[in-house]
Amino acid sequence: MATIKELAKCCGVSVATVSNILNNKPGASEKTRKLVLEMAEQLNYTPNIVAKNLKMQKTRSIGVIAEDMTIFSIPDIIDGITEYCQNQEYQILLTNLRLFKKYNDTYYNKEDYYGLVRQEIKKLMEKQVEGIIYVAAHERVIRCIPDDLPIPTVMAYGYSKSSRIPSVVVNDISGAAEIVKHILDHGHRNVGVITGKPDSLHAQARLVGYQQVLFQNKILYDPGLVAEGDWTRESGYRCASELIEKGVSAIFAMNDLMAGGVYDRAEELKQTIGSEISVAGYDNRELSGYYHPPLTTVSLPLHDIGYKASKWLIELLGGRQLEQEEENVCALDCTLLVRKSVKDIPRSL
Repeated sequence: MATIKELAKCCGVSVATVSNILNNKPGASEKTRKLVLEMAEQLNYTPNIVAKNLKMQKTRSIGVIAEDMTIFSIPDIIDGITEYCQNQEYQILLTNLRLFKKYNDTYYNKEDYYGLVRQEIKKLMEKQVEGIIYVAAHERVIRCIPDDLPIPTVMAYGYSKSSRIPSVVVNDISGAAEIVKHILDHGHRNVGVITGKPDSLHAQARLVGYQQVLFQNKILYDPGLVAEGDWTRESGYRCASELIEKGVSAIFAMNDLMAGGVYDRAEELKQTIGSEISVAGYDNRELSGYYHPPLTTVSLPLHDIGYKASKWLIELLGGRQLEQEEENVCALDCTLLVRKSVKDIPRSL
């Protein structure tokens, strides 16, 4: 591969002239410009972007630390990051911590892995990344990024609780409110809910959304219609038995896996989903569209979280100042996906 010096020699001009022409700067004649461009193509000349960026003290690279690429939420977030970075001609250097593979979800409420995160941050900074995005597998408070990091950092799908580290998350309150409102709009008044684990911020926010809509519709909140699941299909099955015995007409499961457990129990009881009992889920997992009937659910803004996180980071690199707030949090709305699992109950009944 030819160097810029060899290209200049072949054209009989200076290196500076070649550089100006390749960077679309004025000064050279049209004849010289045509000669240099044609010769560059013949010699298959490729600019040394790395050297150029180092000279400018910019690498146009972003470090991305993912907790575990096997978690369903993370690939879409990474895709959003990649799309925005490509549009801005930034490359990403991706690190996969594989935390879920190593520890399942037991690491969510621990800090043992913080040292590993900081090692990866150090490695990325040695590669001269300009900023870092940390991508969590499950929303929670995560303090693994030092406040005094000399480069901008953004937290995606988690809360940094730092005024110096912005967080981009899901608006789970509005997401749950929207799907429960959909159920109530179909005439249901006795709506059971299957929660996730009680220490989950997702479960807590979704329960608030459920409660808010009941209040707005003058329906008394009944704790007896709240069954505690653990995000698994098995817990959805178990909780469905409890709620169906209490005579609910509809069940809101806080994720699609638990909704699948409701389908399993309803089938055993020979109750038809979308006819004799209604079910709604959350997350829009791929399998939800293949349930029979397809599950009404909520789609998370995962791609948008990644896109917003990278946009925010690159704006910080461009000089944007963070607002002087205790926390800088952007919560993105979910999208309701109406399918066939919620039946209509005539108001007259």
